[in-house]
Amino acid sequence: MTQKRNTRQRQLVLDAVLAHKDHPSADQIYLEVRAIDQKISRGTVYRNLRLLAGKGEIHCVKVLAPERFDWRTEPHYHLRCTECGKVVDVPLAYKAELDREVSEKTGYAVAMHSAVFEAYVPGAVKYNT
Repeated sequence: MTQKRNTRQRQLVLDAVLAHKDHPSADQIYLEVRAIDQKISRGTVYRNLRLLAGKGEIHCVKVLAPERFDWRTEPHYHLRCTECGKVVDVPLAYKAELDREVSEKTGYAVAMHSAVFEAYVPGAVKYNT
């Protein structure tokens, strides 16, 4: 019975991530799943996010806290706004040749790389909060 509950909870977490076309934080996913299942704990959501990312069903975007999660699992780049913290996909093709070049120069077998560009919108109004 416990296994069935975990599977249902994991599916709720996966569905919540897949419903986003942005990059929600673990806390955002927790709040959305909690609205559906009031008994689910924050720890359960966080564990399932890690498990799903480990299985390659979602992607964990490692930016400055908080980490974000992405429905897109193919290698791609991200940009984080240094003013508001928003994370968006960068419309550039993944550069697999960098993986090969680093492998050749270091002797390590590079599986993939990630890049997060930190940027801001020039001339945007800054708000002090």
